[in-house]
Amino acid sequence: MKDHGHHHMKNLTGNEVSVEAKYEFGKISIELKDQHQQAPELEVSHEKEFHLILVNEDLTEYRHLHPFKKGEGRFEQPVQLEAGAYKLFVDIQPKGLAYQVKPVHLQIDHQSSSSIESSLKVDERLTKTIEGHTVELSIDSLKAHVPTVFSYDTKESNPEPYLGALGHVVILDEAGEQFIHVHPSSHDTTEFETVFHKPGLYKVWAEFQFHGTVHTYPFVIRVSD
Repeated sequence: MKDHGHHHMKNLTGNEVSVEAKYEFGKISIELKDQHQQAPELEVSHEKEFHLILVNEDLTEYRHLHPFKKGEGRFEQPVQLEAGAYKLFVDIQPKGLAYQVKPVHLQIDHQSSSSIESSLKVDERLTKTIEGHTVELSIDSLKAHVPTVFSYDTKESNPEPYLGALGHVVILDEAGEQFIHVHPSSHDTTEFETVFHKPGLYKVWAEFQFHGTVHTYPFVIRVSD
């Protein structure tokens, strides 16, 4: 497999930080610039300056990465990616600058002639077991514009603090355009609250650490009007 790829610039309307990403030689390189073409200063959020969420086009692959700093505004992340289309979500908090997480498109090797549509199917049972650790999800409301609470029951497994919390939840809409990153309501709970601004299908990934290993639990849900 070749490690070369194409990079795409995202100048984001309303954002004071631009993101440029490329993939080559088995690593993702990301450069951040403010509106004066300078490197923005980043605040530490949940123990890291830089959280990178990577998904493939049909949302079947998910990775939560922490690129390391290579210079002012420049970060790198070694990762092996197969040919195809990916989306990167650069989750940062630039000091004193407006910033909203938007997808950065990354095409590796061949250029796809037609976009692959995700084919999400709603999970009928919100319980999953991964490597012996079972997690059950309960949701109090699935209506747009109404606060939604995700309650995760980790059964007999006790989650350990991971990146400053007992868990992390990342949510994307079916198109992979709307990004939501939610932290627990308090330091000792696995409840997460958010608000959906539009109805539709969403994929929810919850991350919990058990015995030093992070496990990711994906579920597909439908939000109504």
